[in-house]
Amino acid sequence: MKVNEQNFISLLRRRKEEAILYVIETYGALLQSIVHKRLSAFPDRAEECMNDIFLGIWQNIDRFDEKKGSFTNWACGVARFEAIDTLRKIQREKASVPLDDIELPQEDRELLHIIEQELSEETEAILGCLSSKDRELFQRIYMDEETPETAGAALGITKDNVYVRLFRGKRKIRRQLNGNIK
Repeated sequence: MKVNEQNFISLLRRRKEEAILYVIETYGALLQSIVHKRLSAFPDRAEECMNDIFLGIWQNIDRFDEKKGSFTNWACGVARFEAIDTLRKIQREKASVPLDDIELPQEDRELLHIIEQELSEETEAILGCLSSKDRELFQRIYMDEETPETAGAALGITKDNVYVRLFRGKRKIRRQLNGNIK
């Protein structure tokens, strides 16, 4: 069967190798540009990231819903999140040694600043659906690693209410992310 724009999604769902080859050929350049934008400072990791993107498309094609958006937008979302995950992996690798102990060349400091800024922007975008009080609660617990009791006390919220707000906030974030991916 000849793979084309009309049948490649159904072939992907049936796990036909020709379909993923079609995706690589048709959408590879677009996805590569997304990866290059995020990982321009780490060209050696870009190819690995591209492989992870195509694997993610292959494994998660059942999550794609034609009613919610185009395949192009969905695939771009997969690429963007995979590139961000790769940046996080790189940051964790670099974070394993305290930065104060390493004398970084100026270029690496700028790169680290760019990565931190990009992750901060992505985090702000993800937390943007929450109220300011919930956003501060999430930042205190998940970024500053405060205990729920400490964060709740600082914000004047009971411990039980902290857990309720976290549950509802995670649900809002999941809904927002699912809407952007699919």
